[in-house]
Amino acid sequence: MIRAGGLSWLREASVYPGLLLAIAIAGVATILGHVLPVVGPPVFAIVGGIVVAVIRVPAPSTRPGLAFASRAVLQASIVVLGLGLSFREVLATGAASLPVLFGSLAVALVGARFFGRLLSIGGDLRTLIGVGTGICGASAIAATDAVISASEADVSYAIATIFTFNVIAVLTFPTLGHVLALSPRGFGLWAGTAINDLSSVVAAATIFGHGATSSAVVVKLTRTLMIIPIAITLAVVRSRRGASIGSDGRHRFDAADIRRAFPVFIVWFLVAVGLDTLGVIPRSWHGSISQIAEVMITVALAAIGLSTRARDIRRAGLRPLALGAILWILVAVTSLGLQHATGALG
Repeated sequence: MIRAGGLSWLREASVYPGLLLAIAIAGVATILGHVLPVVGPPVFAIVGGIVVAVIRVPAPSTRPGLAFASRAVLQASIVVLGLGLSFREVLATGAASLPVLFGSLAVALVGARFFGRLLSIGGDLRTLIGVGTGICGASAIAATDAVISASEADVSYAIATIFTFNVIAVLTFPTLGHVLALSPRGFGLWAGTAINDLSSVVAAATIFGHGATSSAVVVKLTRTLMIIPIAITLAVVRSRRGASIGSDGRHRFDAADIRRAFPVFIVWFLVAVGLDTLGVIPRSWHGSISQIAEVMITVALAAIGLSTRARDIRRAGLRPLALGAILWILVAVTSLGLQHATGALG
C-alpha cells in the first residue's frame, strides 16, 4: 500500500513506474505549452494523458504511481499555492463566495433529486452524482459512499459521469470565461463553484490566466468543506430510515466516518497560508512558488489523463450522463447568475 503521508512513499518502489510516466507526459506538455501558451501545459497534460490511455492502456504496474500523482501531488500543489496567499486574502475570498456556493450547492442537490427521478435513476446514484457535482467530485462521492454504502456499480458510474464533465469543463471554461469578459477573481469564483473536482478547477483557472488560480483554489476548498455537513445529514437521514446499523443494533454514524470525510491537506494549506501571513515566505519567492505549483499540477493532470478509461464512461450509460450534464449546466448558470445578483461578477 502506498502511504501519501510524509516521505514514506519514497520507499515504495511500486510508485515509480506510474509517477515517472506522468512526469514524462508533463514534460512534453510543458514544452508544448511554451510553444502554444494560449493552450498551456495543463491542457496538453490531461489531453495527452487521455490520448496515450486511449491508444494503449497503461500497464497495471503504473496504477499506484498514477494514483499517487493524481491525488498526493495535486494536494501538495495546493499546499504550495498556499505559500503565496495571506489569511486576509483567503478569508475575503472565502466569505465572498458563500452566497454563490450555497446557491449552487442547493441547485445541484435539489436538481439531482428532481431530474434523477424524471430519468428513473436510483436514489443512491442520483445522490452520488448530486454531491459530486455540488461539492467536489470524486472526493465527495467517496465520502458519501462511506455513509450510504452504495453499490460499486453506482460509485463507478457516478465517478465516470463526474470525470466526463471535468474534462469538458477544463477544455471549455477558460474560453467561455474570456468570452464573458470575466476578471481573474470572477473566473476563480465561477470555476470554484461550478467545476467538480479540485484538479479540474485548478487546471481551468491556470489555463484562464494569472490571478485566477489562487481565487479558484480558496473558493473550491471552502466548497470542499461542505462534505462534512452533507455527510452527517445523509447519515442522520439514513439512520432514521434504519439504513445505518451498528454491531449492537443501534443506528449511528461514528467519528471515524467524519475524519475520513475531512480532507486533511486543507490543514496543511492553512499552515502554508499562515507562514505567508507571518512573513516567513518572502514576497520575491511568490513567482517561483506559482511556477512550482503549476509544474506539480501539470504532473497530476497527466496522471489523471492516463487514468482515464473510455470504457468506464461508456459503461455509465446515457441516463447518468444526462443527469450529470443537466446538473453541470444548472450549477454553471446558477453560479454566474448569483455572481451577477450579488455584484461579485467581474
